[in-house]
Amino acid sequence: MGDIVLVRHGQTEWSLGHRHTSYTDIELTPDGELQARDLADRLAGWSFGAVLSSPRKRALRTAELAGLAVTAIDDDLAEWNYGEYEGITTDEIHRTRDPRWNLWTDGAPGGESPEQVGARLDRVLARAASQARGATEGGDVAIVGHAHALRVLGARWVGLPPSGGGLLRLDTATLSVLGREHGRPVILRWNC
Repeated sequence: MGDIVLVRHGQTEWSLGHRHTSYTDIELTPDGELQARDLADRLAGWSFGAVLSSPRKRALRTAELAGLAVTAIDDDLAEWNYGEYEGITTDEIHRTRDPRWNLWTDGAPGGESPEQVGARLDRVLARAASQARGATEGGDVAIVGHAHALRVLGARWVGLPPSGGGLLRLDTATLSVLGREHGRPVILRWNC
């Protein structure tokens, strides 16, 4: 089986301001577009049997600028649904709503729980693993998505609960690689 390469989308106005962005479909900033173009050099040499992307514009545009030909748009790759917390920062939530709130354990009111996000991303991992096994050449799979969802995906890959994603920081326009060592799932690279 090939590796799974995670690609976080480039910068947006909301990612720059640390605002929770799930279903709001916003564009990359000019810097985010530059970041996405720079990914092409870092992806050179990889041969992907499949490229899965979130349906959000910021992910699809990142894939395009990075030179990745998306083979499937996967709704399960959408960012964590933040519900009532869409568009606001963690600091604002702590200051005005709940000083003890933690996305990784509490989920989002009116949005998704960690378990719901974990179930979605388990389905993505199953599809990606199937694609990687089915490819005769270029068995690697690229997944283009969002910070919190990809962090959960990384945690689930190594057998951690969805909350384990809280231990994995992920910056804009970064690459991470999931693979195997002695048959066991491991994180080969993170936040590169």
